[in-house]
Amino acid sequence: MGMIEVRDLAVRRGTRLVLEGATFTAHPGECLAIVGPNGSGKSSMISAIAGDLPVDRGQVRIHGRPVGDHREQSRLRAVMGQQTSVAFGFTVKEVVEMARAPWGDSGQAGAQRAVKEAVESADVGHLLDRDVQSLSGGELARVAFARTLAQGTQALLLDEPVAALDLAHQVKVFDALAARLREGHTALVVLHDLTLVSAVADRVVLLSQGRQVALGTPAEVITPELIEQVYGVATEVRTVGRAKATIPSAWC
Repeated sequence: MGMIEVRDLAVRRGTRLVLEGATFTAHPGECLAIVGPNGSGKSSMISAIAGDLPVDRGQVRIHGRPVGDHREQSRLRAVMGQQTSVAFGFTVKEVVEMARAPWGDSGQAGAQRAVKEAVESADVGHLLDRDVQSLSGGELARVAFARTLAQGTQALLLDEPVAALDLAHQVKVFDALAARLREGHTALVVLHDLTLVSAVADRVVLLSQGRQVALGTPAEVITPELIEQVYGVATEVRTVGRAKATIPSAWC
C-alpha cells in the first residue's frame, strides 16, 4: 500500500474540468514531482489530494484512508501552497507553532522539538521574533516550509516550495526534505524547474491540459520528445552529475 494513492482523479473548478484521469501511487520514502505547463492542473491536483478541493470523480487515499474529515486529514498530510499570507501581525514563532494545532499538544516537549527541528531545517531561527507581515517573499516561503514540517505528518504536499528562494535556501529545503524521506515520509512536490526535478525526484507525473501524460523516473519523463509534445519547446537534455539539464535548443 502506498502512502498516497490517487485513482482516476477528476477535479472541477466551477463548470470547468481542470483535471481528469490522474492515477498514481506515491510510496513511503519517495519524492514524486508533479510537472506541466501553467494551467495543466498541478495545483488543483495538490488541493484535491489535500482535501481542500472537492473531487468530481475518482479516489484519493492517504495512509490507506480516504480523504474526509478535515481534522483527521490535518494529521495525515501537511500542505504548503503557492501563496502564503497571514492577515494579522503574528510572529514567525507563533505561525510555525500553529502547525501543532491538529495534535493539540502545543507547549509539550514533543511539539517543541518538532517546531525547533522545523525552524532549523528552514533556516528561520533568526526570524522568530519578526512580524510575518514584515518578511520578504523568500523569508515568508521559508516560514511556510517550517510550518509544514512542524505539523509532523507523514505525507507532505508542496506546491512550488522553492520558487521564491535563492540557491542556498533551495539546497536547504531539499536537504531537509531528503532527511524526512529517509525517515519514511512521502512528498508530492510541484516544480517548474525540470533540471531540479531530475536532481531531486524519484518519479515524475507529467500533466498537460488537465490530463496525465506520463509517469516514470526523471530519465523516462524528462525527454526532448515529451517536453516538446507538452511544452511546445524543442530542448536538449544534458547529463550533469545525477541531474539532467533541460535546455531550450534555441539557447544552445
